[in-house]
Amino acid sequence: MNNCCSNNDNSSCNTRPCPIICTKCVPGPMGPTGPQGVQGLQGVPGPQGIQGPTGPTGPTGSQGPQGIPGIGLVGPTGATGPTGVTGATGPAGVTGATGATGPTGVTGPTGATGATGPTGPTGLASTIAVGTTTTGAPGSIASVSNSGTLENAVFDFVVPQGITGPTGVTGATGPAGVTGATGATGPTGVTGPTGATGATGATGATGAPGADGAAGA
Repeated sequence: MNNCCSNNDNSSCNTRPCPIICTKCVPGPMGPTGPQGVQGLQGVPGPQGIQGPTGPTGPTGSQGPQGIPGIGLVGPTGATGPTGVTGATGPAGVTGATGATGPTGVTGPTGATGATGPTGPTGLASTIAVGTTTTGAPGSIASVSNSGTLENAVFDFVVPQGITGPTGVTGATGPAGVTGATGATGPTGVTGPTGATGATGATGATGAPGADGAAGA
């Protein structure tokens, strides 16, 4: 340790002036340049500068001469084309929804009750009796007619026959009945007459004689 160096491994030196030359602080030769390190990340852009003043507007150029407009000739009117075929009628539009029913109007005031009319004369005594009742055809209209008089009414009714209802479902087959007892054997029938004897058949023709046999040894 000397007055210039703070330690013996030359890791740091005293920067103050020292009358004693410190041999440990003499720099060695510069080593070769190391490889370039990886490029660092791009820095944050700085704030935008203030916009400069707008320059003066340049002079307006002179306007060129205007061309002479041409006048085209109007062509003759073409002949009227034939009338096109009438298209088919489009389908009817969908019927709109029925509007809501309006509110019920206010009920008017009840009119005054009229005066009671005079009592009519006493009518003639009458009777009512039931006459005939006839069955009408199915689907016809029922009717009532008076075959008597106004004083002695006789009402005849015509009532239509009801429409035949649908055929009911066929019921299940019932169980088989008990087999009855075997009946008694009937009497033997009368023997029929003996049939006539058939005719005798005709005798057939005599056959041809056979060939002679071979002579014996």
